[in-house]
Amino acid sequence: MGQTAAPENWTAPRTAFGQPDLSGTWANNRATPMQRPEQFGDKASLTDEELAELTSQIAAFRDSEQAGDLLGDRLIQQALGNSEFQDFDAETGNYNAFWLVDRQLDNRTSLITAPANGRRPSRSEAANTRARERAASRGGPSDGPESRGLGDRCLHFAVPSMGSGYNSYFQLFQTPNQVTIIQEMGHLVRTIPLDGRPHLDEKIPQWIGNARGRWEGDTLVVETRNYDPKSSYSGGSSNLVLVERFSRVSPTVLRQELTLTDADTWTSPWTVELLLDQSQDLIFEYACHEGNYAMPGILGGARAEERAAENGQ
Repeated sequence: MGQTAAPENWTAPRTAFGQPDLSGTWANNRATPMQRPEQFGDKASLTDEELAELTSQIAAFRDSEQAGDLLGDRLIQQALGNSEFQDFDAETGNYNAFWLVDRQLDNRTSLITAPANGRRPSRSEAANTRARERAASRGGPSDGPESRGLGDRCLHFAVPSMGSGYNSYFQLFQTPNQVTIIQEMGHLVRTIPLDGRPHLDEKIPQWIGNARGRWEGDTLVVETRNYDPKSSYSGGSSNLVLVERFSRVSPTVLRQELTLTDADTWTSPWTVELLLDQSQDLIFEYACHEGNYAMPGILGGARAEERAAENGQ
């Protein structure tokens, strides 16, 4: 099982100004799936024997030259036989174990801790309607770069970022009155005031929401709201409220508990628990910016097709 328990009588170290010290670089490279695979039923944790067997299966998939980019949940779903995902290209080559970070597995069967079944709540009808409208708007060719998705344009990556195994590192800085979290994926920076100031007016939406923090004992609590609907997490609405609870649970593990509440998207709130492992590595530049490789490639390909059509090809 991954290390989560602190040594007896251990207490979190303090900063020079007396707060629990959460600073440093933290990695989300656990292989635990977001949602509990159906074959586990109501089983919230594996026995040590089951964990050892699953770990062996995962190692076999990961070390295969044809593994592909088994990021996030793909690795464990492949090992369990729940996925036929395959992106291996024998001509060009692609991801294999050489390119991927090591993944840790613990006894948990899902990152979702509530609802008790370890799975996301059902989506509301309003969320389904938004999803259909979004799919319809993206169903045909784009008229220009403005019609492409935010990812293609390297404009925005969602908060919260819960994907593992790919640029899934975070760096935390603390001062007495604020915490800054640098997210490696998408080079996002969240600066969170701790001085009790109110949230911005709900009429002022922001791409990564408007965050405010406070200390509850040794736990840093961050509440984020006022999400811009264009930057919604997992199809969420502008009414999404995200509450994160950060706490040191051992010398090398930071627990991040996230609760998402959005009645316009899910039929009930749901909670995720991430165990972030302390890393001595530095986070790297995520060199994706507006006008990066994807958009010139897409636009250049379209112009090439137009020239070919003019030449009767």
